Amino acid sequence: MKKQVCSSVFLLLCVLFLFLSAEAQTCRSSGKIRGKNPPPGQCNPENDSDCCKDGKWYTTFKCSPPVSSHTKATLTLNSFEAGGDGGAPSECDNQYHSDDDPVVALSTGWFNHKKRCLKYIHIEGNGKSVRAKVVDECDSTMGCDSDHDYQPPCPNNIVDASKAVWKALGVPESDWGEMDIYWSDTD
Repeated sequence: MKKQVCSSVFLLLCVLFLFLSAEAQTCRSSGKIRGKNPPPGQCNPENDSDCCKDGKWYTTFKCSPPVSSHTKATLTLNSFEAGGDGGAPSECDNQYHSDDDPVVALSTGWFNHKKRCLKYIHIEGNGKSVRAKVVDECDSTMGCDSDHDYQPPCPNNIVDASKAVWKALGVPESDWGEMDIYWSDTD
């Protein structure tokens, strides 16, 4: 009987340890910011980008889900060109990039304090794959100001991609905007 109780307690402790380990990897919101309407003509709605709304609360994140060899994410559309909805030059190299180049911005946690700057990631979606260069951060910690083109903070699971990435994945232009994908770091 004692062995059975000890075995049950050990099993319960193992399950509890696994639950707490998984819980420690959860990315929770770091706060909220209050939106304000942009000055006239200051938010670029290209590529269906949202503009902040006065009084609306937007969730912020300092983290992203853990990265694996098959990290689930949401692919969004962004222009990295001058005058595009990406706003300022890219964070990694202070340059604008052609929409014909496969480049991406990653949510703050995945951008990881510029540690993925100018490195390549592998993206899988729509039954195809593409290699894209990380050139920018999709800021999950701030937004609704001129530095962020008066757009809300990014969710914590975004791979914000140029038109070239969408084309390489074979997605019809009428379906560009948001799509579930998987990504991983490349060597």
